[in-house]
Amino acid sequence: MASASLAPAQETVSSQGGVVSASLCGDSYVLALEPGSNISALSWQVDQPVSAAPDWARQLPRAWSDAGRLFALDPGIVVFGAGEGGRSGAMLERSGYRTFELAWAEDFEGVRANLSALGRALGREAAAIEAVQTLNGRLADLQRRTDRRGAAPSVAYLSASGATAGGGTFVDAAITAAGGLNSAAQSGVNGWGRSDPELALTLEADIILTSYFTDGFTGTLSRATRHAAYRRLLDGAWRVDIASADWPCAGPRLIDAAEAIAEALDEWAQRS
Repeated sequence: MASASLAPAQETVSSQGGVVSASLCGDSYVLALEPGSNISALSWQVDQPVSAAPDWARQLPRAWSDAGRLFALDPGIVVFGAGEGGRSGAMLERSGYRTFELAWAEDFEGVRANLSALGRALGREAAAIEAVQTLNGRLADLQRRTDRRGAAPSVAYLSASGATAGGGTFVDAAITAAGGLNSAAQSGVNGWGRSDPELALTLEADIILTSYFTDGFTGTLSRATRHAAYRRLLDGAWRVDIASADWPCAGPRLIDAAEAIAEALDEWAQRS
């Protein structure tokens, strides 16, 4: 569950600091809700290709999830990614600082819940309501496109390491919202699959989604670019690359990934 914590009023630190995000996922939510003037720092990954932060945000101070560096920022509130608060969050709270930890999300309902909860924690309820309404409207537009398209093409996701995404993942949620059928989920894969050449040999798809091949995290394995089983998929189907910055987590930009997938499905339908 998303949670916001505040120490008893008499113990609260008097801080003039603004919002600090200590995670890449937190960055996306904070940027969706908070005016730039109220943001003191964003995560250390904000200037990397996996971030969709605007140029001005990339110039802000960097935040790491260790307590010492966060104390130095004297934050008004620290936003952690799901499961990332840990000891640092507890230390901050004991010292009177406010913290918020995102809930784990793998679908658009989770995105809505995180937007609403963070909006309350930041005192940005109206912005959160607007963000959720905009998300709902864009999802409704995708449904109308799906209805017009008719046939649902099969879609398989492949990461640079050869992993795929089955049912119950935010990739599956994006594919489904776009109007496609997730081949891995249809094959019985649930959750995030590991690199599996045997599975890759059995997957059939009209469209292959790739991500993180050229704009991924430093040190990402590139097995899928070399192994014959993955090359069969990459070379044998229509490939569409989704910007890694659109889905480093189930965040506010997951809808952008779904819309990019829908564009590919529309073009596929026109060619079929």
